[in-house]
Amino acid sequence: MPSKTCFISQFQEGQKVEDLFVLAEARLAESKNGPYWNLKLQDRTGRIEAKIWHPQSAQYTGLAPEQLFLVQGVVRTFRGQPQLTINQMRIIEDPDLRIDWGEFIPSSTRPPEEMLEELERLCREELTYKPWRKLSRSVLRDPAIRPMLLAAPAAKTIHHAYRGGLLEHSLSVARLCLLISSLYRDLDREILLVAACFHDLGKAWELGSGISHEYTDPGRLLGHIQLGLEVLEPFLQKTKDLDSGLIMHFKHLLLSHHGEHEYGSPKRPKTPEAFVLHYADNLDAKIKVWDQAVSGLDRTETNWTAYFPFLERQLYHPPKTGDFIQKVKTQKPGPKKQCLLPLKE
Repeated sequence: MPSKTCFISQFQEGQKVEDLFVLAEARLAESKNGPYWNLKLQDRTGRIEAKIWHPQSAQYTGLAPEQLFLVQGVVRTFRGQPQLTINQMRIIEDPDLRIDWGEFIPSSTRPPEEMLEELERLCREELTYKPWRKLSRSVLRDPAIRPMLLAAPAAKTIHHAYRGGLLEHSLSVARLCLLISSLYRDLDREILLVAACFHDLGKAWELGSGISHEYTDPGRLLGHIQLGLEVLEPFLQKTKDLDSGLIMHFKHLLLSHHGEHEYGSPKRPKTPEAFVLHYADNLDAKIKVWDQAVSGLDRTETNWTAYFPFLERQLYHPPKTGDFIQKVKTQKPGPKKQCLLPLKE
């Protein structure tokens, strides 16, 4: 089997594609012309929506996530986003093939090991209260937790939905909380940092480690907030001299970080630190969603994305002031104009 050479992030309008892709999602839908397959294909650079139209769709049955396919098709643009129209595809099942699965699992642009080390360093340098330092060190170095953190995404599909995504998101939220704490001096900076590091810890158990990041049974039944508290509880009990009031406040931060009941938050924020964690978490997620949404735009055609259901709106890629500053710097100065006014003696 030849090595993979065609990646989703490089797709261009009209491009003919023939390469290996993992099937991330498969749904049989109905159009006025007959049933068709609505698919999402995946490689390490991202996902793309793909269609098998009727009558060709009848050739395929039992399509399921995490299968590997050799796909032939053409890249089209639909509502401002690339889409693959599939002409043929064949499942790859030969167990003797040596597949490099790293080519098909999206990962953070930064190595997860590097981000975990940075999170540890941040806690070591910023936490002066010994019980908080001990708690963070014990959790981040635990041999059962560490590999889970390295592999976990921060979500199934919405934001940071790739290997190392949980660490990338947690690190960003932690840094946001520290920045906000430098502005509002009365905030408990240290509890905010620890809560930011572990607010989504349960995601590592909520989502499976497979290619499509399907929800686990505990994830569906309990959710990542409850799972995270269960993972942290033994560490909280073992951390000596950690005040019970601080433990209660810490748990409140985790329980309320989704902000509102309708967004899955068991409790609404009731302290300044809880509000900061909620909005820092929300901000990082929203910025990442925008970044992912506009990354596939052909800006020679439009600066608008398609309607984005998660945010209930289209998103816009605006001009940047920095582009104009750079343009001015690169422009060659023209000849100096001579002053034509008479000089006074």
